[in-house]
Amino acid sequence: MAIAEELIKGLQRRLDNIPLEVEDLRIGIFYTAARLSDGHAGVAFTPRDLEDTVCCPRSAARMPASGKLQGKLAWELAKYATSDNPLKRSVGVAVVNALSARVMEQGDVCGGRILAGKDALDTFEFRPEDRVVMVGGFTPFIKKLKSQVKDLNIIDKHPGALKGDERSFWRSPDRIPEIMPRADVAVITGSAIIEGGLEDLLALCRGARQIVLAGPTASMWPEPLFKRGVTVLGGITVNDADRLLQVVSEGGSGYFFSGPARKIAIVKEFKHQK
Repeated sequence: MAIAEELIKGLQRRLDNIPLEVEDLRIGIFYTAARLSDGHAGVAFTPRDLEDTVCCPRSAARMPASGKLQGKLAWELAKYATSDNPLKRSVGVAVVNALSARVMEQGDVCGGRILAGKDALDTFEFRPEDRVVMVGGFTPFIKKLKSQVKDLNIIDKHPGALKGDERSFWRSPDRIPEIMPRADVAVITGSAIIEGGLEDLLALCRGARQIVLAGPTASMWPEPLFKRGVTVLGGITVNDADRLLQVVSEGGSGYFFSGPARKIAIVKEFKHQK
């Protein structure tokens, strides 16, 4: 929870705790989206492997208070990002990403820079000898990497999501402690912020030359992630919040780029030693 806590505190300082409200919130099948009263919006992965998902009344207390979230202060719902409940974390991170959009729009990217329209993997060069570990199967990334690097390992708890020759790269999540420390490049799904374990993953791959956090969930103010070794965040910026919320509530699965959002890469700038 340390990353989420640092995110919220840092955003509060930069926005001077401005009393923004969550004007609209949608918890879709694949993504959760929040729009603030200033028009900024953010998304986060909606977890689907939920425990205790039987209907009322026992599980209701653990889930977000449906019908009572709209109009609440953004800072109140942002704290959901620190919850033990993954569905609440999804709501909180969506709000955090919306708040992050406002801060980064003002040019505050913690010594990094924003590259509009760029995939995260387009921001640096791969080496033929690289060992790449990918947590979460990103099909476009797999197609690019499998012929460029020495070794590609894809760690995913849903191996059925990989098709054809992609399956030959699959590794069980049980092997994370063995594989992650050997990575020259680590690519981690932003959904790890929601599902848990991101702190441990980043600690395991601290020796990697590049650590990439990718996906729409990874659209946040980068300081706490840069501090933990992340070099690139590959997320989105929302340019049509109303359309984005509609897509999410109609089961949109991340294909936001043709209209309501565009890709961005937030790249850490390194100081060169003399």
